[in-house]
Amino acid sequence: MKKVITYGTFDMLHQGHLNILKRAKELGDYLIVGVTSDDFDSRRGKINVQQSMMERVEGVKETGLADQIIIEEYEGQKIDDINRLGVDVFAIGSDWKGKFDYLSEFCQVVYLERTKGISSTQIRTQHNHLNLGLVGNVKRLWKVANEAVAINGINIVGTSGEGHDNRLDELPGYSFEEIIDKSDAVFIESDVKDRYEQVNYALNHGRHVLCDLPMAIGAKKQRELLKNARKNDCVLMSGIKTAYSTAYYRLLLMVKSGEIGDVVSVETTCTSLDEISKLSEYASNNIWNSMDAWGATALMPVFQILGTDYVDKKIITRKTDSYFDLFTRMDFVYGNAVATAKVGKGVKSEGEMIISGTKGYVYVPSPWWKTDYFEIRYEDQNRNKRFFYELEGEGFKYELVNFQRAINRGKTINYTSDKVLEEISKVYDDFYGGNGVKRI
Repeated sequence: MKKVITYGTFDMLHQGHLNILKRAKELGDYLIVGVTSDDFDSRRGKINVQQSMMERVEGVKETGLADQIIIEEYEGQKIDDINRLGVDVFAIGSDWKGKFDYLSEFCQVVYLERTKGISSTQIRTQHNHLNLGLVGNVKRLWKVANEAVAINGINIVGTSGEGHDNRLDELPGYSFEEIIDKSDAVFIESDVKDRYEQVNYALNHGRHVLCDLPMAIGAKKQRELLKNARKNDCVLMSGIKTAYSTAYYRLLLMVKSGEIGDVVSVETTCTSLDEISKLSEYASNNIWNSMDAWGATALMPVFQILGTDYVDKKIITRKTDSYFDLFTRMDFVYGNAVATAKVGKGVKSEGEMIISGTKGYVYVPSPWWKTDYFEIRYEDQNRNKRFFYELEGEGFKYELVNFQRAINRGKTINYTSDKVLEEISKVYDDFYGGNGVKRI
C-alpha cells in the first residue's frame, strides 16, 4: 500500500484545499492529513486563523478524502511522521516549492499546483473587513496600530485622544464622536475615569468595543456595560493582552487541572519606571498612576485562579497627591488561600508571578504579563517542567484577532469572565473611594 501525507492549517476549508487533497489522494492508496494545532500555527506566525483546531479537523474529515488525520504540533514532526507511519510520498502546495526538499531523503516529495485565485487569506480579508478606531492617549496606541497591520481585514481608520506620536502621523485624528461614526468597532485605552461613558456611547451607536480594564469604576457600572452590549447585539471584550497569550492560557489550564495540587497562594508584581523625575508633573502630563497602569493586569490571575469570593481585602498605597499612587499593594484572604498583587509606577521590582500549591509551584519570570515561558517546579527538581510558547510583539495582535473572530461569529469570547470583570471594577471603586485603603 502506497501512503501519501500532506499538511495544512485548512482554515475556512475552500475549493483550493479540496483540490490539493484530491491531487494528493491520487498519488497513492492511503492519504494521511496533518492538521496544524493552534499552538503550532501561533508559533509559525499564523495568528489570524478563524477556526479552532477541532473545527478544522472536522472540515477535513467531512471531505471524505482523508484516510487518517493527525495533528502537527512541533517543528521537525514531519520527519518523525514519515518514519513512524511508513509514508512513501510527501505532498504539499507549490507555493512551498523547494522548502521541503530535505524530506526527499526519507520519501518522494511532490509539489502540487495550487488553485489560482483562492486562498484562506483572501477569504478572511474579503469576509472580515473591520474598520477599527483607536481611542486613548496616542503615545500608548502606536503599538496597537503597529501590530494591527499584520491582521487580514483590519483597517485602522484613525485615533481619538490626547498626545502626539510621529509614528502615527499617517493616521488622521478625530473627536470621539467622529471616530465612532467612522468605525465598525473601537479599541479603547483611555484614562480609566473616561471609559464607562465612552464604552456606553459606542455600544449605544452599535459599535463593538475592545476595552482595557477596568472598563468602569464599580461593579454596578460594569454590569450595566455588559447588559448594554447584549441589548445592542454588540461584542464587548476586555483588552488585557495577557489573557490572550497561549502560554498564559495553558498555565491557567494546568493550574486548574491540579498539576501543582491545591493553590494556596498567588503573587503578582507589575512595576515600571517613568522618564519624568518629578512626581508633581505626573498629573499635568497625563501619566497613568500605578493602579491605572497595572492594577487590572496584576489582579486578573488572582481572580481567575482563586475566584472572587475572598473573605477579606486590604489595600496599602503610597500616594504623592490625591490622584497619583507611586506604589500599591493589594492583599486578599480566602477561606483556604491568600493572594498579593503589587503595582508600581516610578518604582521598580522583579515583575514575576508565583503560584504556590500543595504539590509544587508555578514560576513565571519577569515580565510575567508577557508570558511566553513558565516553569512548574517540584520538591524533586528532576520533575521540573519548562514550557515555551512564542509571543510575537507586545501581544496586541492576539487580542485583536480574537476580537475580530468574536465579531464575525456574533458572540463574545470570554477570556475574562463577567465575574472577574466586575470584581476588578469593584477593587478600583474601593481604591478610589478609600474603602479599606491605608495610605502611607
